[in-house]
Amino acid sequence: MKLSASLALAAVASSATAHTIFTNVNNNGIGEGVRVPSYNGPITNVQYPKSPIDSKAADNGDRSNDVVCNGGPNPTQSTDKVIDLQAGSQVTLQWRYTLQTAAGGQVIDASHKGPVMAYMKKVSNAKTDSGVGGGWFKIYEDGFDGSKWGVDRLIANGGKQVVTIPQCIAPGQYLLRGELIALHNAGSTGGAQLYMECAQVNILGGSASKTPSTVSFPGAYSANDKGILYNLYSGQKTYTAPGPAVFKC
Repeated sequence: MKLSASLALAAVASSATAHTIFTNVNNNGIGEGVRVPSYNGPITNVQYPKSPIDSKAADNGDRSNDVVCNGGPNPTQSTDKVIDLQAGSQVTLQWRYTLQTAAGGQVIDASHKGPVMAYMKKVSNAKTDSGVGGGWFKIYEDGFDGSKWGVDRLIANGGKQVVTIPQCIAPGQYLLRGELIALHNAGSTGGAQLYMECAQVNILGGSASKTPSTVSFPGAYSANDKGILYNLYSGQKTYTAPGPAVFKC
C-alpha cells in the first residue's frame, strides 16, 4: 500500500485532532475498571526512564514509564473496579476518539494506520499495581496484511477490539493492556504514536497449565525497532509489529 505525498501531508495535518482512548471492557461503563485519561493524546517515548544510579540505562536519551499504562502528559484516573472475565472467553475492548464519543462513533482518524495489540500481566492487586516492569505477555496482534491495517479493521468494527483470554493461564488478577500504534509520522525517530490504557481484570477458571514467557514495559520496545521506526508511505507490503509473539495455549 503506497500512499501519495498529499495523503502523507493530510495525515500530518490531522494528527493533532485524531487521537483515541481504550475506554471500557464489554458492557461496563467508560472508565469502570479501565484507567482512562482525560486527554486522548499519544505517548511517543518508548524507552526506559533515566536512572541516576545506572548510567548504562541511558542508552537512548530520555526514557519513560508512560508507555506502560499511559500517564505523564495524559494523567490517568484510578478506578476501584476489577472486572471478572472467564478464561477462554472473548472480550471486547472499546476504543473511542474521546471519553464523550458514543460507542460505534469516531474511533481514530483513518490516516493513523498501524497495528492493534493487547497484553496481559499477572499481578497481586490489579487496583494498585503500576504495571511497570516484567511479566507482560502478548495475547492479541492485528498488524498489516499487505492491504489493510489493524487500525482499518478497528475503525470498520466501530472501535471494538475483540480478544480471547487464554484458557491455559493461571486464575487471578491481571492488568489487560490494550494498545494501538499509529505510524503516520513514524518515518523518523520518536514519530510513532502509541495509545494504550490498562484494564483491571480478574480471570476466572484458568487452568494454569502453561506459563507464558514475558517481557518488560518499558523495555519491550525500542525507538529503533522496525515496528516503531517505519515509513508508512514507502510502499512496503510487510510489517513486523514490535514486542514478542502472541502467546498461545
